[in-house]
Amino acid sequence: MQYDIIIIGGGIVGLATALRLLETKPGLKLAILEKEDGVARHQTGHNSGVIHSGIYYKPGSLKAINCKNGYKQMIEFCEREHIKYELCGKLIVAIKQEELPVIENIYKRGLENGLEKIKKLSADEMKEYEPHAFGLAAILVPYTGIIDYLEVSEKMAEIITKKYGADIHLNSRVTGIRLFKGYSEIEASHKVYTAKLGINTAGLYSDQIAEMNMDRVDVRIIPFRGEYYELSREKEYLVKNLIYPVPDPTFPFLGVHYTRMIHGGVEAGPNAVFAFKKEGYKKSDISLADLGRSLCWKGYLKVMLKYWRMGLGEYYRSYNKNAFTRALQKMLPEIRKEDLIPGGSGVRAQACDRKGNLADDFLFVENEHMINVLNAPSPAATASLSIGKTISDKALERLQ
Repeated sequence: MQYDIIIIGGGIVGLATALRLLETKPGLKLAILEKEDGVARHQTGHNSGVIHSGIYYKPGSLKAINCKNGYKQMIEFCEREHIKYELCGKLIVAIKQEELPVIENIYKRGLENGLEKIKKLSADEMKEYEPHAFGLAAILVPYTGIIDYLEVSEKMAEIITKKYGADIHLNSRVTGIRLFKGYSEIEASHKVYTAKLGINTAGLYSDQIAEMNMDRVDVRIIPFRGEYYELSREKEYLVKNLIYPVPDPTFPFLGVHYTRMIHGGVEAGPNAVFAFKKEGYKKSDISLADLGRSLCWKGYLKVMLKYWRMGLGEYYRSYNKNAFTRALQKMLPEIRKEDLIPGGSGVRAQACDRKGNLADDFLFVENEHMINVLNAPSPAATASLSIGKTISDKALERLQ
């Protein structure tokens, strides 16, 4: 089967890229290869469903630019396609004195990123928005919303196939790529597809797809599992919308928080633990091949040495519900262990370079045959239509 462009990976970034390509050039012959039996089965489908404002991100970074643009585009898409969402707002809460300067910096960064409606709140003012939350000060971020990104992805897939006539090949795991002058052959589930250009949005497997089309790949995907509890129905009243902590600048993950969900219920978490399998959603999930790839990467060994104390703390909370409860009680003192019901989990595809740096921004690596998206962390779902436009522009320029 011959195509102009083949996208590997049917998560929200791959789908948004296909949509932007077809909107710009409707006659494009395009296909998506997805190894599962439906789209958005992994990072997208396990997403906590937050529409991010972009308040945390360094002004001018790809994260900040794409989140700002993607936020607006996501809202427009949902309005046009009648997808349910709600801009409910969130609080970022400082619970310790040493967090007050950090929250001030976050506020300034938010203003630099164009979030003019954010507001600083005192401890008393905070109670007007989240009566049961504890904090010394907070930032109100009215832009933040909640949504179901699986529903968004399925709508994108419907438009791609029904309106534009593109192909989505499910149960199509890519096993090899052969490169030729001007085109490439992509083998997936014993079928061969040819493309003038490939786009790799394979998420947790994006490094392995990149290794099939590049001589050298300088990052490796390390999987981190985030585990959630849900509040019992009787205690959902304790959280009106979203309550987030001040992020620890010395740790690459955000910390536990509370998220009201679009279809009802409140999530509490996540922690962040190294997963022993790329799609390891349970503690018992182990893949020796995936584990070996992570532990043989010198960059990840450096990460382990750097963050070992924090890592042990995350594992302790993973296996000790009392410890998880204590972490949650810092922002919501009324929470008790019996109020927490085991919830879902997700696995984050975190790019790590050879020097032990965890990529904090979107990362694109290109060659003659392929555009590889090797890091698309949160807020990738919020920013997906903007990221898709960026990739689409790169791809169409190549074809011309």
